[in-house]
Amino acid sequence: MPESRHRRRSARGSAGRGAGATALPSRSRKKKTNYLLLGAFIIIALLVIGSFGLTTIPFGGGGTTGLGRSDKYVEGVGSSQQLMPTRDHLPEGRVISYNTTPPTSGDHWGRWATCGFYPEGLPDERIVHNLEHSNIVVSYNLASPEEVEKLRKAMESISLNRAWGVTRFYDKLEPGTVVVAAWGISDPMKGVDDNRIKKFFETYAGRIGPEKDARGIGIPC
Repeated sequence: MPESRHRRRSARGSAGRGAGATALPSRSRKKKTNYLLLGAFIIIALLVIGSFGLTTIPFGGGGTTGLGRSDKYVEGVGSSQQLMPTRDHLPEGRVISYNTTPPTSGDHWGRWATCGFYPEGLPDERIVHNLEHSNIVVSYNLASPEEVEKLRKAMESISLNRAWGVTRFYDKLEPGTVVVAAWGISDPMKGVDDNRIKKFFETYAGRIGPEKDARGIGIPC
């Protein structure tokens, strides 16, 4: 017997109601997914913004995060040296005379050294530019490979050294000597005194050179 119109309409109505009943949970799931995606996006955005903030903080540890604590000479941490009258940039290769050995101020070449350990040495004219940037320069002339390795390990243990330190062999020193220098300050010592070197970094790194940014912080090497 042919199906009545009433029955067909009823079937279609039931089917429609059934479809509507199953669509509600689907919309709910989509809404929940959208909230989760929005939450994830917000978290990622906050992490990115936070990372930009961290890049403005200098490296390592010290009186302030990543810096030494003083922008002037501190009694008992090295010895103050007379500053030379000029600190001009001169052509690469020009030999410059300095008033101390190793130098702690004066004219210099336009390019500075990157942070690191230089067993082959570096010219005075290059490292003086580092000093101008508030970097710390450690010059050494040690008598044995064992002493050089001791110095290398000492430098690796100083967190401030990664952003502010240049260590170089320097044959103008008396054998067995290490000299730690900042702009206008030096601290000569016999052999490797880990604590003394670390204290020098914690006092002056990133602070005491004349060339600084708007915050009063030197330029990391």
